[in-house]
Amino acid sequence: MKPITLLLAAGSLLLSAQGLSAQTDHSEKKEYWNANTLLIPYRLPPAPAGYKPTYIDLDGDGDPDILRTVTANGIPVQWIDDDDDMQYGDLEGDTDNDCLMIDRNKDGVYGGYGDLIIDWVGEDEDGNPAMQVVVDNIPEANRMKTGNGHYMWVVDTDKDDVFNYIDWNTFTLRCWIHNGLSDFYEDYNGRSTFMKIHSTTERVNDVRMNWENPFLFYDPDNDGLTEMAIRFCDSPKIVKENGQANSVLSGNIDWVSVSMDTDNDNASGNEFDFDMTIHFTGPGFNYENQKHINKNLRGLPEADTFFLDARWRKLPELLYPDHDAAWDLTFKEGKWDKVWFTYDEDDDCNRWERVELYQPRDPFKVGKNQGGIDNNGQADPAGDRGEWDEDNSGHGQLYVSPIDGKIHLYGAEWGCWRVDQNARYYQGMGGIYDGYGPKRIETEPTVFPTVKYTDTDNNGFFDLMEFDLDGDKVFEQRLSMKELGLDDRCQVINTASMKYEDFVDLESKVSDTMWKNAEKAVEVAKAKKLNTKWYALMLQPKSTRERYHYGFWLQFYLYNDLKDLAERTNDKALASVIDKAYLQGKWELIK
Repeated sequence: MKPITLLLAAGSLLLSAQGLSAQTDHSEKKEYWNANTLLIPYRLPPAPAGYKPTYIDLDGDGDPDILRTVTANGIPVQWIDDDDDMQYGDLEGDTDNDCLMIDRNKDGVYGGYGDLIIDWVGEDEDGNPAMQVVVDNIPEANRMKTGNGHYMWVVDTDKDDVFNYIDWNTFTLRCWIHNGLSDFYEDYNGRSTFMKIHSTTERVNDVRMNWENPFLFYDPDNDGLTEMAIRFCDSPKIVKENGQANSVLSGNIDWVSVSMDTDNDNASGNEFDFDMTIHFTGPGFNYENQKHINKNLRGLPEADTFFLDARWRKLPELLYPDHDAAWDLTFKEGKWDKVWFTYDEDDDCNRWERVELYQPRDPFKVGKNQGGIDNNGQADPAGDRGEWDEDNSGHGQLYVSPIDGKIHLYGAEWGCWRVDQNARYYQGMGGIYDGYGPKRIETEPTVFPTVKYTDTDNNGFFDLMEFDLDGDKVFEQRLSMKELGLDDRCQVINTASMKYEDFVDLESKVSDTMWKNAEKAVEVAKAKKLNTKWYALMLQPKSTRERYHYGFWLQFYLYNDLKDLAERTNDKALASVIDKAYLQGKWELIK
């Protein structure tokens, strides 16, 4: 891949110099009111009052195509009028079909190294949705570095006019800034779409494609919030040649995560509350037939010379799976090697992306890149449950196990739940991106209870639970369905045929069953003269989440209390049946 060099016509360079010199002394001009405050800079700050823009007619039709001015802090900017509605006297371009070029390094070149470009593409005559693209050019000295720069499209599929969030004081793309827990300024709420790569376009082989290609947000209940998100990745091959690190995209999706708010409890103040993630990796599927056209994609041809790489201004189409195609491409057409599953047991995830994935690593090591299940720096250090099907024997299907009444990944060889009952190690947005990072901001525990699940007979279902409740990294308690002669098999849930509403229904049924079994356990405990009022707090669930959470823990506490009672009173009949009753939720076995 050959590097694309900056080609500017001599006339363009001359015009650039003229534009910069038109107004250089504005020390006595009144600045825009929000130019130097500590308030949120929602808009591009205009030039000081009285500043006169420079206009350029590129196509000779008598009206301006270029408007050059400065921002309140003296940064030169240039607007390109792609929809031919600019007039002499305008102070800025528009945000329906124009392009804004920001000369951040003040070198007189608006679309070169180190500059920022924001281009709005309006809805076309066929109703194809509006879009916005941000091209965040790196300094030339960083061409050999990877993971820097941005090439990011946002598609306004829900027609709310919300796109990328730009910090107009620093002219940087800030995708993780949020209000409160998870009210993000970037367009992650509702039914939305974006495509992104941490590179710059001259280092990408095909600018119709992207790395996160796309990130899809779903709003099935039409409340303006996101209940499901699917992330597709075309993992680029990095090729360092000709003095730069190029990202070579293949046209194949090889990484997918599907995340859902299965109890649908998101709301204002709790905008993102995903409960589970199903994750696929492998050869995947080819998406080059997933074409999306907008007739307004082509920018003003006469302005091409202003850009370090003008290919993205000439595009006839973008290539990515959309909302309607995503599910079947993932579950029915994708060829996968591995499937992972993560469940947010402590219900403290406010991430817009997913319940971050636990990895099949050491159950007890803690911290980013430390080799534990929370090895991913964006994962919750404690509180989630991870399960791993390393040979894709279960094809991403699920089941509700009699071993604990919870939803599990069919085909997983093992799993691990790092317990955080009170969400003490609160994740929130969490991970390495809080908007002001990068760093992991949540507290990391030093000790924690751990529950390990194992499929010892390799039939796709967990049959062994092991417990380390004192945090000494030794599993001191075990429950084996196989050793007790119990059948671990149950109905397999075909996720490929499900819709979001089916997952909500599944979560509701699991929670209701968990609570009904807990009520049975309470009655058994009362019959055995145990004082259940010790657990009064858990006896008053107020939501789907609390029926699930309190239902599990009530059963677990009462099970262990009954085992303790049997030992203290030498009740052999109780001792002989308590494990079977607990593992199946059949408390009626205890007489």
